[in-house]
Amino acid sequence: MLRPTQAEAEQAVRVLLRWAGDDPDREGLIETPARVARSYREILGGYDTDPRSYLERVFEEIGGYDELVVLRDIPIASFCEHHMLPFTGKAHIGYLPSHRVVGISKLARVVHGFARRLQIQEKLTAQIAETIQEVLQPKGVGVVIISEHSCMTMRGVNTPGSRLITSHLLGAVRDDPRTREEFLALIHSGS
Repeated sequence: MLRPTQAEAEQAVRVLLRWAGDDPDREGLIETPARVARSYREILGGYDTDPRSYLERVFEEIGGYDELVVLRDIPIASFCEHHMLPFTGKAHIGYLPSHRVVGISKLARVVHGFARRLQIQEKLTAQIAETIQEVLQPKGVGVVIISEHSCMTMRGVNTPGSRLITSHLLGAVRDDPRTREEFLALIHSGS
């Protein structure tokens, strides 16, 4: 697929402005098409990254550590692929290492790499979990995302404050009731 140019993206924004009933040549809107195109390039920057690559540098000297590693409250900002409106919230990740760990900032980078694409939250949750499972090969992975969707809060049913919760659990985090319970307790502790 050939990506449109910056000029073509700006022209599309001009069309939307006219479609909305405004004049893209009025003073307050003259620079809007360029600003919108640049902001979308940043917001949708996940298409230019491979989130798996963030997990390539691992640490195998873990001193026998075999308990859950949990990073919670990772801010998420993504765009609904159905309405191109934002959804924002928090991601919580846990994994049970088998023989290696990764720097914790890399987990947040994986989240952002997938979130900065047009998404549905269910797919985003699964992509994060499956990537961690595939690359780190832990005994189990858990990902929970809690977010508010503008497509529900600003339009449609207009229900501000409603939040969608999705989870994707793999391996021991799904199959071992004690590990699952510990993961869920850790992501909710102190919140």
